[in-house]
Amino acid sequence: MIKPKFNPTVALLSTLTMAAGSVNVYAQDEPILEEVVVQGFRSVIQQSQAIKREATSVTEAITAEDIGKLPDTSIAESLARLPGLAGERRNGRTSGLSVRGFNENYVGTTLNGRELLGMGDNRGVEYDLYPAEIISEVVVYKTPDATLMTQGVGGTVDMRTLRPLDRERIIAFNASYEQNGMESGNPDFDDTGHRVAFTYSDQFADDTLGLSISLASMESPSQEEQFRGWGYANVSGNATLADGISTSDGDVVLGGHDSFVRSAVMKRDSVAGVLQWEPSEKLSVTVDALYIDFQEDKVFRGLEEGGAEWGTPNYTVTGLEEGLVTSGYWEGFYSVIRNDAERKDAELTTLGVNVSYNISDDWSLNFDASTGDVTKTITNIESYSGVGRAQSATQGAATSRAWMMTDIGVMYSAHPSIPAPDLADPNLVRLAGPQAWGGSLAPVADYQASDGQPLGYTTAQDGFVNNPDFDESLDSFRFALNGDVDWGFISGLEVGFNYSDRSKTKINRGAYLTAPTWPADGPIPDEYYVGSADLSFIGVGDIVAYDSLGLYQSGFYAETAAEDLETGRKGDTYTVNEEITTLYAMADLAADFGAVEMTGNLGLQYVDTEQNATGFGSYTGPDLYVLATPVEGGDSYDKLLPSMNLNFAFAEDHTVRLAASKTISRPRMDDMRPNTTVSFSFNDAQVLEQSDIDNSPWSGSAGNPQLRPLEANQYDVSYEWYYAADGMLSVAYFYKDLVNWHREGETVQDFTPYYIPGYHQSSGANGTQVVPPYLFEGIVSNREDGLTGFAKGYEVQASVPFHLISESLDGFGILASATFTDGELDDESQVPGLSDEIYTLTAYFERGGFEFRVSGRKRSEYLSETRGISLSLVDTVDQGSELWDAQIGYNFSESGIDALQGLSITLQAQNLTDEDTVQFDEEDPRQITQYQTFGANYLLGVNYKF
Repeated sequence: MIKPKFNPTVALLSTLTMAAGSVNVYAQDEPILEEVVVQGFRSVIQQSQAIKREATSVTEAITAEDIGKLPDTSIAESLARLPGLAGERRNGRTSGLSVRGFNENYVGTTLNGRELLGMGDNRGVEYDLYPAEIISEVVVYKTPDATLMTQGVGGTVDMRTLRPLDRERIIAFNASYEQNGMESGNPDFDDTGHRVAFTYSDQFADDTLGLSISLASMESPSQEEQFRGWGYANVSGNATLADGISTSDGDVVLGGHDSFVRSAVMKRDSVAGVLQWEPSEKLSVTVDALYIDFQEDKVFRGLEEGGAEWGTPNYTVTGLEEGLVTSGYWEGFYSVIRNDAERKDAELTTLGVNVSYNISDDWSLNFDASTGDVTKTITNIESYSGVGRAQSATQGAATSRAWMMTDIGVMYSAHPSIPAPDLADPNLVRLAGPQAWGGSLAPVADYQASDGQPLGYTTAQDGFVNNPDFDESLDSFRFALNGDVDWGFISGLEVGFNYSDRSKTKINRGAYLTAPTWPADGPIPDEYYVGSADLSFIGVGDIVAYDSLGLYQSGFYAETAAEDLETGRKGDTYTVNEEITTLYAMADLAADFGAVEMTGNLGLQYVDTEQNATGFGSYTGPDLYVLATPVEGGDSYDKLLPSMNLNFAFAEDHTVRLAASKTISRPRMDDMRPNTTVSFSFNDAQVLEQSDIDNSPWSGSAGNPQLRPLEANQYDVSYEWYYAADGMLSVAYFYKDLVNWHREGETVQDFTPYYIPGYHQSSGANGTQVVPPYLFEGIVSNREDGLTGFAKGYEVQASVPFHLISESLDGFGILASATFTDGELDDESQVPGLSDEIYTLTAYFERGGFEFRVSGRKRSEYLSETRGISLSLVDTVDQGSELWDAQIGYNFSESGIDALQGLSITLQAQNLTDEDTVQFDEEDPRQITQYQTFGANYLLGVNYKF
């Protein structure tokens, strides 16, 4: 397939040219255009544009094409097409979101104006986990006002469900059949799925009572092929060089890899309900409820193999180009077959009640209360197998391979003289660790070497399970008084009070797994053998596949609790509590200066915060088992957050917006833990130089429960030209002065609570005496306040309907945007989620019931996160991506066939060009460390509205 190239400059210039050239046509045809009624995607453009135009803040918006039908299959996909926003792919899905260069951890997210809990590890919301079928519109506030209780340095995303009293009776049904373009590489997972949704909304009791309910169920598959290089090692004297090959200092070679095929299925069932009661013009009561039951199953089947230098010294170099070994062959490494699996279970429940009472014609009182809860459990299994247990007399032959470096990583083939064992043969493969990687089991008596038995604890690890639990709750209530006034420029006033109580607990569990056959090995039980997984994308072929999750859940493995052996487990087990009280006041502004009409708002929030956290200080005891001491900490503080939004409308269709505000994002939850992980190391220097804290035997790493919010002073100016109901041009500039960001810091701590007499001691200088430590204070690395920086950027967007150029082009149009962002922190680190360049383009056609559109989006590299050891989140740089989607459909409402009125069908294709994700050494793009490909995805959908 030929990959269409996204030329952002050409796209943007052509858009602006068409917009400019269409002015006179619009002026002549305006009376006719206002009579046109549009549906489908063009209605999305018109409604979204109307929301943006009428807003008093700088906003972006998307609306549903029809009931239960956003323009894309997920909220994340739709939001990622808005100017200044960018989506982040995770495991092939657009899940994360950045707003003006800040990822979802620094973006406030609300549902119907109330703060929404996420299902992630931190505060950020994974937008693809919320059903698009229940959303009627989404508004992104790029600048805040004082009535927004949930803010973020990046902005605020407010998702809104339908209101039954605002619409006629609705009965709607949606169904989709889903097909991955990449065939499943695992025999027990399908590459097909489905989505179904039902929405009912109606009015009763003379239109004073409204009820809507939406049911949505999804079973969505995904696939992935991934090469992951361990890194690149210096070529040593161990290498055998083929004729004509010579090496020099600095030449490097791939040191090993762990590559796999992943298959997954995401299941989600959700129920959303809204009850409205308006018995009179004075009283309105609305109850919102949402329940989501989420489960995602994944398998990662592949090989972990050390290659040249890091796996085996027995290798031959056959190709070398500009310092990189490009081909060769090695032998003598016992391949580890990985049958890993993961199950993620989560439940979200949220309930909100809003009561509005009109005290008079001009004034109303509003009360809002909500409660929400999220629970999440991750069970991540590593299961090892191979040709036999490490160091055993019955272990089979080691692997041998030839390799060649490619632009997607590595391609393996047969060794020129030594055959490799058949790793797809279930009669050959044994359920045991073929490498002696069990060093952490040293303290466990059951796995110590015994007389006459050469096998020790290093051979006792046959797998591992990470099993963290999360539990988060949020309760809030709010009172507000608002009304119309006539005080000069002030046309309205709102004052209010908001209180929220939030708590998040993480329990980081894990276990080392040992097969019951240890110190021998055994076959894979027949009932868990499922066939073979296909690794042909790296030239390996098939490997044995078995159900490791089922094997683990059956109780097959003996478990050794990791929290007893690893200080980091208790060091990452915590509870964080926040109580936030907000007093606010906002004045609506309005003035008519003749040719210019001014609107806007001026407001102030007073935010009082009390935060505390509990956890553990963890350290290793005399028997090498982990000991833990409860710790806690916290702080209280207040903030003043002013905001101003001014909008100047002139010549009917032109608007200039000015905004200034102070905004905050709450600290990451994992940064607020009070936990300290303690290390102790004694040497002679610590005896001889007793007063130097740098020579203390004590050290540690910790969180910081006293962290203040991330804070920014931000300024915005934008120009918007609405030259048609579905046509506009906008240019915006923003600057965020980051006056407080979090950085790596150091503090001095007293380690007396962790001192164990007789254990924390040394033989002293030159081994002359046994002494306790001279210093009980040491340096602890943690997160601290005080880092500053900036983020700034330009956003250009245009919507160009071609009917302004010619009536024959009615139905054609394009949407385009470009965002150019710059920013950094004063320690030269990156802002998480910031891409220097983001481009979007959508070309559409819609007429006579037919619809077609193709959309592309591209972003440059940015700082992201990935899962590290023990499922911890670690920084990584994503190289960015270019994604193309397409959609074609037909709405039978315009067919003239009465029996098919209300029916529409749609075929969607996502990731048409099978965009890959590549990571490599910054100094040499040939040194690929990760390559991922996910395949395209296709959905055939039916929507029927009664």
